[in-house]
Order: sequence, then C-alpha cells, then structure tokens
Amino acid sequence: MWSQTGDRKGRVVHLFDRMREAWDRSRTARRTAADRDGDAGGGSRSHNLFEAAAAYVSACVDDDQDRMDEAAGRVSPEALSFGVNELACRAVIALARERDEPPQDVARALLGLPGS
Repeated sequence: MWSQTGDRKGRVVHLFDRMREAWDRSRTARRTAADRDGDAGGGSRSHNLFEAAAAYVSACVDDDQDRMDEAAGRVSPEALSFGVNELACRAVIALARERDEPPQDVARALLGLPGS
C-alpha cells in the first residue's frame, strides 16, 4: 500500500516538475524569439488559462511533450497550476454527479485510495 501511495505522489510531483521544466523551456524560447525579433518588451498574455490547462492536461494524457511545452508557454506556471487544479475539481464534480456519489469518494477512487 505504501509503495502505491508513494508511487502516486511521485507521479504528481513528476507532473509538476514537467510543468515547471516546460515553462522554463518555453520562457527561454520566448526570450530568444523576442531578442531576435527586437520585441524584448514582452507582449500581452491574451491566452485563457483554462484553455492552456485543458491543452496541457490533454497533452499529458497523450504524453506529447511538444504540446505540453506549447500549452505551458501560454500562461505563467502559477496560472497553469490554478487551471489544472480547477480542471481536476470540475472533473471530479462531474464524475460524482454522473455516478451519484460524493466527490470525496470519487476523488479517492480515481487515485486508487480506499474509501473513507
């Protein structure tokens, strides 16, 4: 049991490490492009954080690093984290309604944890 729980926690930590790494690569690429194009002042962030979160999570499911990097570059790491969290909450709520179960039970089941 502990190894499974530790493995799941490790996957979550790995996911957030990948988000941070993707953001760092994206930021470096944007700085390089801005310097090359003479637009070092930065542009406006018109990307929707929820669109970025949806794109990032779907890319993670497909294990598509290029799409993860692109999605992570649309918004700040904090905004992406918030969007991913909001997506997770909404998904659990939708599944709970569909299954007619409490959200806590659905969340625990999705993570493979025993019922409360």
